[in-house]
Amino acid sequence: MNDTGTTDAVTEAFFALHQDLPRQGPGSDATTRRLLEMAGPLPEHPRVLDAGCGPGRSALLLAEEAGAHVTAVDLHQPFLDGLAAEAARRGLGDQVAVVNCSMDRLAVPDHSFDLIWAEGSVYSIGFDNALRAWRRLLAPGGVLVVTEIEWTAPDPAAAVSAYWDSVYPLRTRAANTDAARAAGYGVHAHWPLPENDWWDEYYTPLTQRLARVDPRRPGMPEALAAHRAEIDTRREHGSDYRYAAYILRPHPHPTAENGTMTSWTARPETADDIPAVRAILLAAFPTAAETDIVDALRADPQAWIDGLSMVTTAPDSTPVGYALLTRCHVGGQPALALAPCAVLPSAQRAGAGSAAIRTALSAAQAMGENLVVVLGHPEYYPRFGFTPASRFGIRAPFDVPDEAMMAMALDDTRPVPAGTIQYPAPFGV
Repeated sequence: MNDTGTTDAVTEAFFALHQDLPRQGPGSDATTRRLLEMAGPLPEHPRVLDAGCGPGRSALLLAEEAGAHVTAVDLHQPFLDGLAAEAARRGLGDQVAVVNCSMDRLAVPDHSFDLIWAEGSVYSIGFDNALRAWRRLLAPGGVLVVTEIEWTAPDPAAAVSAYWDSVYPLRTRAANTDAARAAGYGVHAHWPLPENDWWDEYYTPLTQRLARVDPRRPGMPEALAAHRAEIDTRREHGSDYRYAAYILRPHPHPTAENGTMTSWTARPETADDIPAVRAILLAAFPTAAETDIVDALRADPQAWIDGLSMVTTAPDSTPVGYALLTRCHVGGQPALALAPCAVLPSAQRAGAGSAAIRTALSAAQAMGENLVVVLGHPEYYPRFGFTPASRFGIRAPFDVPDEAMMAMALDDTRPVPAGTIQYPAPFGV
């Protein structure tokens, strides 16, 4: 048999060992739900890419419990066929679409997904390659959830180091974080998978399968040896490495304009920006009311906070977006109000507003601020972490739908005041 035939036989043996197993890697439904929660609020029916979906355990959960429309991508057609059949059986056929292609070569437009999910699959193309390939696919406000194997020991045992160097070279959490930031992402959360995720639905069923297969099948001796080495390495050196989840958000978000990739830059306004900010507000709103409010806020030392009035600029430095945080109070305690937010019509729905808002919130956090309130569209602001203010015991000083009055804590370890919002005088409420 030639080398190609040998390789094909080993590959077929690998798939035979994994056929109909609960999972193709460490994980659990509980972990999928935990990561979904950590990813933050999503649109009502998020567009999800399940990259390297395997038999689709995560894809089905995301469709069923998050109401997602899932594009499930894998290169093994039997996995995709089984997933499509199971989705149809559960009544999810309209929500799960299967695609046979490499997870880093999906032919879809930019900004096609609100959530990209890669649970236990990124090793097949590499962490860095995945981050580069997927960034363009995320819609403004989108999030990437990816699990990666990484070192936990500063000096791992020689045997485990040699094993992983030959299979998939590992890095530390710090190195993976640096790689994510270099690729243009912010790391919003990091969560190690529990040890039982390795065994309950992966290594234990796999070990039972290894004991039952015919070792004389072509390619099977090599496949058995590789799997046993992997399991033995985990059993003997499991404290030296782990699977961990990264919750990543790109910033600033790249957008395609006239076929050219554009990156928004958000920064604090300067005095020279004031006319441009007025132009943005006048273009975005039907009257000059918001323009007048911002001018009045600038003149109010009790409300204005230097460094929290943000403009988003295009590559030619033209201001195109705006977001403002000013001092308000909740129950007599200091807080921040996010308003107004605006984008030139020519730059709307391309991430310019999100860039200004995220930069303003990050600046406020760096200043030690915590509570932020916003009155706005409930399908838009949750992507930044806002939830109904009523959950905090916070209420508006006027009648407003509960879902439209929102709040968030920039540091969830600190207490948040409850009570009625007192806006600065220029708001006129």
